Amino acid sequence: MAKEKYYITTAIAYASARPHFGNTYEVIMTDCVARYKRQRGFDVFFLTGTDEHGQKIEDKAKEAGISPKEYVDNIANGQIKRIWDLMNTSYDKFIRTTDDYHEKAVQNIFTKLYEQGDIYKGEYSGWYCTPCESFFTDTQAEGGKCPDCGRPVEKAKEEAYFFKMSKYADRLIKHIEENPEFIEPESRKKEMVNNFLKAGLQDLCVSRTSFKWGIPVPFDDKHVVYVWLDALFNYATALGFDPANEEQPELFKKYWPCNVHMIGKDILRFHTIYWPIFLMALGQPLPKKVLGHPWFNFGADKMSKSRGNIIYADDMAERFGVDGVRYYALSEMPYANDGSITYENVIARYNNDLANNLGNLVSRTVAMTKKYFDGVIPAPAGDEGTDAELKAAVKAGIDGFISNMDAYHIADALDCVFTMLRRANKYIDETMPWALAKDESQKARLGTVLYNLLETIRIAAVLLTPAIPATCESIFNQIGTDLNTYETIETFGAIEAGKCVGESVMLFSRIDEKKMMEEVQAEIEAAKKAAEAAAKAAEKPEKPEGIAQIGIEDFMGVELRTAQILEAERVPKAKKLLKLKVDLGYEERQVVSGIAKFYEPESLIGKKIILVANLKPATLCGIESNGMILASGEDEVRVVFLDKDTPLGQRVR
Repeated sequence: MAKEKYYITTAIAYASARPHFGNTYEVIMTDCVARYKRQRGFDVFFLTGTDEHGQKIEDKAKEAGISPKEYVDNIANGQIKRIWDLMNTSYDKFIRTTDDYHEKAVQNIFTKLYEQGDIYKGEYSGWYCTPCESFFTDTQAEGGKCPDCGRPVEKAKEEAYFFKMSKYADRLIKHIEENPEFIEPESRKKEMVNNFLKAGLQDLCVSRTSFKWGIPVPFDDKHVVYVWLDALFNYATALGFDPANEEQPELFKKYWPCNVHMIGKDILRFHTIYWPIFLMALGQPLPKKVLGHPWFNFGADKMSKSRGNIIYADDMAERFGVDGVRYYALSEMPYANDGSITYENVIARYNNDLANNLGNLVSRTVAMTKKYFDGVIPAPAGDEGTDAELKAAVKAGIDGFISNMDAYHIADALDCVFTMLRRANKYIDETMPWALAKDESQKARLGTVLYNLLETIRIAAVLLTPAIPATCESIFNQIGTDLNTYETIETFGAIEAGKCVGESVMLFSRIDEKKMMEEVQAEIEAAKKAAEAAAKAAEKPEKPEGIAQIGIEDFMGVELRTAQILEAERVPKAKKLLKLKVDLGYEERQVVSGIAKFYEPESLIGKKIILVANLKPATLCGIESNGMILASGEDEVRVVFLDKDTPLGQRVR
């Protein structure tokens, strides 16, 4: 019998910068669902990728001094795909919107929509948010801010093509009402229907002329296709869809419509209004579900470079391992409300859940099997005591996990498994295998206890495989079994007695919280300072008021000469002053300079500088100064240093 198909996608990541932990959560979550569906026997196709066009990328490439294509190649391959692979995500295809087949299909889509009258030419006048690649009316952009991200918007007026959104609004409202699971969670559905659809849809601008980095409109090359029309169709073009095809390819016919789009709540409007309307216009079935997941905040705050509180999944993996990162992401994000990440929380969950509850349970059980039964899995000898309670907890864990996973409540699903594992650890305390081992008459009972523990661990590993796959593979090896399918957990007792357990491997080592937090805090402070310095360096200085203009004869009255610093020392009781001995080639002089806050004396020795050589002598803190060295700035003073090969005593013009 053919497997039931299941097509799942992430939103494609915007290739403008390295993805932070919140961005990476989405691909981890989608991977967890894809792995779970494969375990349950579905024919899964898992798509992810990168969105690579738009004004923001064109601007960033210009700042970097490279072409937009070079820029997105670096980000897509060197950052996004690298991190997705590091996180052990099992995607079937990674699409890039610069892929030639995608660009060709988007041009054919635009042409078809234009030819059938859904797209028309006009002029746009309104507010534009470059980071969101979105247009807004005066009402929407209240206070000159983007309603989605809160950043300032810019007034834009340009020739553009528009899509007749209102033509399909009633049809979309009807679809949403007749398909209550189309938008989840429920709160987000109400927001889309009430705030956008029923409020009246405006026609959507679907081309731009103010930049060039995009897919050209085929019949009007002054225009490039609006980035959202381009990006949304990746879900179809990745399967080979192109309206120019006489017949769509088998991959598209097999997997479309999509079962679920996993997206961030901030782009729900594009996926639940624009995307279904585009598909309606092309006569294609709509996706079955769009799930708008919440965000990860740093504590209570949104992640921000300026705050120095951005956490990256690849950095976290160096401290907690890939499965440590995956587990935290999946277990800490609620279904509807925003999640929180701090290093303190990650350490606590890592130590409590992974190191203590799971890792210690596996380690103790395998060690006791080796110690008391020479590593051979013992046969159970009937139930007694708390055995039934343990088995009931296992059954509840299985049922709870499956029902929550089917509803995409992933954190709740994992909690069901770890509740089961906590019960197993309690079972060890109740049965006290170390005490049973001292009484030969209790050998059979000891074997039953260890068998029940090994079987509980095996079932937990089956359930946890989508979340922490590498760890679960290690668990199966340690307990000496390859029974890892759902068919094997329908009844308790599938693990085979008589087989041997494997080598013990530490799954998760406890973390010293104090030591790690000291390291983390130092890194956060360094990152914050770097961000502040970068922001300051990027600031465009205001034009100074200046002073009265001078003629060349006035300037030539200042004698600037090249010199070299021979000696440097601090002036006692003067925090700002250094006493320097400089060599002009034809003579040596003593100069006092107010640069002590910015340079260590020994770092200046041997440096070549420019000296105002005809300045009248002055006395500073009782020390005579014969000249002034050239430097820039006030808050951050920087001496003007010369090339080491510059001859001494030369006139500077």
